[in-house]
Amino acid sequence: MRNMTEAELTEVVLQRYQNTPDPRLREILQSLVRHLHAFVRDVRLTEDEWMHGIQFLTAVGQICDDKRQEMILLSDNLGVSMLVNMVSAGVAPAATESTVVGPFYVPDTPAREWGESIQQLPCDDVPLFVRGRVVDVSGAPVAGAQIEVWQTNSNGMYDIQDAEQPVNNLRGWYRANDNGEFLVRTVRPVRYPIPTDGPVGELLNATDRHPWRPAHLHAKVTAAGCKPLITHIFDAEDPYLDSDVVFAVKQSLVRKFEPVAAGARVGEYGISGPCLELGYDFVLERARTGG
Repeated sequence: MRNMTEAELTEVVLQRYQNTPDPRLREILQSLVRHLHAFVRDVRLTEDEWMHGIQFLTAVGQICDDKRQEMILLSDNLGVSMLVNMVSAGVAPAATESTVVGPFYVPDTPAREWGESIQQLPCDDVPLFVRGRVVDVSGAPVAGAQIEVWQTNSNGMYDIQDAEQPVNNLRGWYRANDNGEFLVRTVRPVRYPIPTDGPVGELLNATDRHPWRPAHLHAKVTAAGCKPLITHIFDAEDPYLDSDVVFAVKQSLVRKFEPVAAGARVGEYGISGPCLELGYDFVLERARTGG
C-alpha cells in the first residue's frame, strides 16, 4: 500500500479490470473509468457534489417501474440515447433514418386490420391516414413487413401514463401486403411535455430547459431478412422541431400531413368526412448474411 497521485489511481483501477474475460466488456469498462476519472479531475468534483449525484441517480432508479422508465428519460435528455443512435445505427444512405425508441414503447401490442384505427376512444379528431410501402434500398417490396406504431392521445399522454385511456390505445401493428403496401389509420399527433414530476424534471428546471417534444408518430418496422427500423414521423408544422427536448429530430423524418376534403377518399378509406393523409415509404436494409 502506498500513497498515489490522481493519475496513478486511475492506472491502478484500469489494471484491476485488465483481466476481464470478455474483450468488449473490458474495452467499455476501461474507457468508462478513464473518462469518469478525467471528468472528476476536470471539474474538481467535491465529495458533497458526488453524493448529490449518487442521490440523484438513486432517485432515477427508484421511480422506474413497468410503466415508467426514468433512466431512459434521463439518457434521452442528456442526448446520450441520440448519440448512441448516431454512432451505432450505420444506416445506408438510401434507407429510412432511425431515431430513439423513447421510454414509452410497449411490446406485444395488438394486430390491426388494414386501415383499422388505433384510436380506441370516441373523439372528434380528424382521422389521419398514413399509407405507403415497405421496400428495401433497391426499391423491391418487403412483403409481410410488420409496421408497429404508437403515439400520445390528444391530451399529450400515452396510454400507460393515463388511467382514462384503454390499454393499447393508439398502439398496434399492421401487416404489409405482398406488394409491401400498408394503411395506418390514426389521428394527428400532438406535441407533449415529457414527465417532469421526477428527477429528470428537476434537472430540466435546474438547467432552465423546456420539456417539450414535437408532435410525432413512432414506428417500428420489422421483416424477415431485414434490419429492424425504429423511427419517428414528425409533423412539419410543429414549433418544437428545432428544440426537441431529447434531440431526436432528423430532417428526413419531417413530413407535412395533407388535408383532404370531405368525401374525397370514400373509396380508399371508407369515410365521408374530411381527413388528413400522408404518403410515406419505409425503406429497410437487407440483413447481411454470413459467408
